[in-house]
Amino acid sequence: MPLSPTQLERHARHIVLPEIGGVGVAQLSAAHVVLVGMGGIGCPALQYLAGAGIGRLTLIDDDTVDLSNLQRQTLFTPADVGEPKAAVAARWVRAFDPELAVTAVPERITPANAADLLTGSDVILDGTDNFATRLLVSDTATTLQIPLVSAAIGRFQGQIGTFRGWLPDGPCYRCFVGDAFDAEDCDTCAEQGVLGAMVGLIGSFAAMEVVRALTGFGEDACGKLHLFDGLKPLWRTLKIAKDPECKACGTGDPAA
Repeated sequence: MPLSPTQLERHARHIVLPEIGGVGVAQLSAAHVVLVGMGGIGCPALQYLAGAGIGRLTLIDDDTVDLSNLQRQTLFTPADVGEPKAAVAARWVRAFDPELAVTAVPERITPANAADLLTGSDVILDGTDNFATRLLVSDTATTLQIPLVSAAIGRFQGQIGTFRGWLPDGPCYRCFVGDAFDAEDCDTCAEQGVLGAMVGLIGSFAAMEVVRALTGFGEDACGKLHLFDGLKPLWRTLKIAKDPECKACGTGDPAA
């Protein structure tokens, strides 16, 4: 579908990039991206994905805005405290660009609804804060053959990876963390803290990886894990190997 005059002007700085161009902007406009988690990572990621003109956005989060969120979740204001994060974020999208289609899902993603919520998307961005949800999203993305950008933060550290576990040489998130789980005494963001600017950095990087997955600019990021240490500061990139015995994308027993 040809770009409208408004889109041509609004996205001119992307159009002049040879690696994206008008074709890439059209791809972004036709894309459907699901964001799981509208917290510290989801807020900046959503801002840059909406800015890139992602045509359809689905926002999944069952949490409500808390005053302590405002230190890093910059979409929200004191007036939003107590409201569903997904609904507030969707309202922001509609004000930012009325041409974008956005759906708020103010509920928790579970094994019972994951496939329904994620089916039909072109890329999934997971910014949740626990292994159980991350593994559920990853396993579902692998089954549905949908690229997954997974991002996480803690204190002064952050990580971003792109996964296509259904490919012969493509690892999934479970290949990276194994059968991880959240122990009852697992440290939380509230207990350990997190630098507010870190979530902006990692969320923006995650948005860039979603755009990369949709348009194909630059090098393929599949199976690469980018690690940032804010104390040094230092970036490192690791290559994740596919686990042949992975329960989700290998020969391992899913019921084990």
